[in-house]
Amino acid sequence: MLPTLIENIECFITKPDRHNLVTVRVTTNKGVTGLGCATFQQRPLAVKTMVDEYLKPLLTGRDANNIEDLWQMMTVNAYWRNGPVINNAIAGVDMALWDIKGQLADMPLYQLFGGKSKDAIAVYSHAASETLEGLYLEVDKLLEQGYRYIRCQLGFYGGTPQSLHATKNPTPGAYYDQDEYMANTVAMFKALREKYGNRFHILHDVHERLFPQQAIQLAKQLEPWQPWFLEDILPPQQSAWLEQVRAHSSVPLAMGELFNNPAEWHDLIVNRRIDFIRCHVSQIGGITPALKLAILCQAFGVRLAWHGPPDMTPVGVAVNTHLNIHLHNAAIQEFIPNRPNTEAVFPGAPAAEQGYMYPSEKAGIGVGFDQQKAESFPVEYRPHEWTQSRLPSGAIHTP
Repeated sequence: MLPTLIENIECFITKPDRHNLVTVRVTTNKGVTGLGCATFQQRPLAVKTMVDEYLKPLLTGRDANNIEDLWQMMTVNAYWRNGPVINNAIAGVDMALWDIKGQLADMPLYQLFGGKSKDAIAVYSHAASETLEGLYLEVDKLLEQGYRYIRCQLGFYGGTPQSLHATKNPTPGAYYDQDEYMANTVAMFKALREKYGNRFHILHDVHERLFPQQAIQLAKQLEPWQPWFLEDILPPQQSAWLEQVRAHSSVPLAMGELFNNPAEWHDLIVNRRIDFIRCHVSQIGGITPALKLAILCQAFGVRLAWHGPPDMTPVGVAVNTHLNIHLHNAAIQEFIPNRPNTEAVFPGAPAAEQGYMYPSEKAGIGVGFDQQKAESFPVEYRPHEWTQSRLPSGAIHTP
């Protein structure tokens, strides 16, 4: 096979709607270009610097055919590894290389992996409101669109406190009350089951807002209402407590969107402390490590539910879909519909159809990139106040 030489690597940041989105484009001497998602919206300029100043000079002139070797080289080249900036930058290049290989083979990405394991992947979307009545309206909209898996939240992560016992001079932040959140979440599940029965599966994101003993209590209290899974019931640094959560409740557990390092997920999978892995594909370094992680999970009965928030490019969404169509243990795909500006920047962006996602049949990943439109939506920094989550005392808690 003749070499496919990398001639250029570019990194673009655009904010067509609410989120800063990072895209990598790799150009080759065969006239084939590939796209990858490298979005780390809280630190996009750091990722761009990594791509422009370090990965581009490292990779220019090398053979794009050798994805495995290039991924290994990018991973160890800085010596220190497995952080969100480095991993997202590597992922952008890695996805672009897979995109190029698919185009050279004239195959959609899932066919390059080995073909379908299913016709489509079931999807879930988000329903959230400050009130139960408002939540019912959101759920009804999604049911009408064909969703049968819905993530339900009463208020923002941790809930919106109605009777916060605040200090006299509270430090600015996003306050919540753990006791109120737990009580409201149990009440929400009960109300949803009483209103809808088993019309849809209920998912919920705890988003690390509890201490370990509270997590055990919540899982036990929610068991009668049969959550499809509880996501991030604990932060990664407290994942050893998941053994005790499982000992007290049969509620399925999902975790992983904050993971960067294989050491974070290895023991959870091997010891079967989670039911679903929720890694963000660009956060762990791209398609190459995602395929390996999926194989490890399958050996231990852990299913895949890749992280799919609105702060990822449609390129990344399409990659999730290709992976899910191929991988037998892929269970579900998180999906938030794109807004019009984002769809204009990324023609061919994936969309859900009656509660399912279908892969693009175009060669490669199948999503385009309009550079001119992207450049009309410049990067914009915002402090992300929700990451300044605080307990009533004013103490910061993991967001």
